[in-house]
Amino acid sequence: MGGVRLQAITWERLADRLAERLLDLKLGDGSPWPRVAFDGAPAARPGDLAGRVAEALRPLGRPSLVVGTEGFLRPASLRLEHGHRDVDSYYDGWLDTGALWREVFGPLEPGGDGRVLPDLWDPVTDRATRSPYVQLPPGAVLLLHGPLLLRHWFPFDLTVHLLLSPGALRRHTPEPDHWTLPAFERYETETAPAATADVLVRADDPRRPAWNG
Repeated sequence: MGGVRLQAITWERLADRLAERLLDLKLGDGSPWPRVAFDGAPAARPGDLAGRVAEALRPLGRPSLVVGTEGFLRPASLRLEHGHRDVDSYYDGWLDTGALWREVFGPLEPGGDGRVLPDLWDPVTDRATRSPYVQLPPGAVLLLHGPLLLRHWFPFDLTVHLLLSPGALRRHTPEPDHWTLPAFERYETETAPAATADVLVRADDPRRPAWNG
């Protein structure tokens, strides 16, 4: 993190500040739909912040759609081909990036129709979710959350990384999932999300977040 200075803030105020920032966000590729990443290990609960931002956007008159990458995992036969605790598979092969491009990012490209599929696959039942498509009007915001997001070159207009120190990551990760921790160490080394994200939020203490403003 180098010399990054972080300021204490509440989750509610953080969501409000992010929502306000989205109102004036300039989109580089001309798409009418802002696309925002909430990147973080499951223990950092990036989906919670995405949901808070969606709530903060509502009274500002901006519709949004929260999408979790857990709805775009590959089928178990592919995900777990090399075992239930294969770190390389978790890092490289669990997320169906092709489906995300096809069903989420493609419809939100310039000239797209804004018709987005909110999820595709249920990892618990290992079956297709059969969820209906959602029609996003121009100006609606995509709030995508999940782990290891910033290594895929998705066309985000704003990236938020929820940072956990190695100790906090281990404490807040359930013991049966500790096998995934080396994947996040590799992510820090190869992608450096704390340095590359537009917004950095430290979430070591879930009651007292801090951010880089």
